[in-house]
Amino acid sequence: MDKLTPEEAVKVTRLWLENIVVALNFCPFAKKELINETIEYYVCDSRRFTPALEEFILQVERLVKFPDIETTLVIFNQGFNDFEDYLALVDYANDLLSDCGYEGTFQIATFHPDYTFEGEEPSQASHYTNRSPLPILHILREASMEKALKSYKQPELIPEENITLANNKGTEYFQTVLADILQQAHNNNK
Repeated sequence: MDKLTPEEAVKVTRLWLENIVVALNFCPFAKKELINETIEYYVCDSRRFTPALEEFILQVERLVKFPDIETTLVIFNQGFNDFEDYLALVDYANDLLSDCGYEGTFQIATFHPDYTFEGEEPSQASHYTNRSPLPILHILREASMEKALKSYKQPELIPEENITLANNKGTEYFQTVLADILQQAHNNNK
């Protein structure tokens, strides 16, 4: 895939949210934020850990400063395409949240084009519950998550239900939807 512009990276991420996350209800809380436009999309072009982490923590601080922004998706447009590098970034970002005193205030949800749950075959459709067009660190407000989970019957079943749904849809379904999303961005590049 050719490098996407920041605008295209936001577009494919939003299309992924609409066509997979919300359409399949992988996150029962995402639709409200999408409709209310309380999701911040931040494109990070950094390919190295230090500048990427600096940009990440600035987005956390932006959430502190602007409580009307519910959540932020830090989208890596160029870097961290290797899943192992991405996992290292996640570890560093979690450490940084703790070091900066944000543990318990914010948490990170993780999404990557090659997301693979440990112990599962890479071809399993269940991985698509966390597969996205581009690497993403999703910064969530813990208080908002706790409030949302209290209003949801049996929230502990969400991951299991998502895995079942993903496996029922099948790998080909997700590959087709993601390819269509990326094709839309490619067509805009012409």
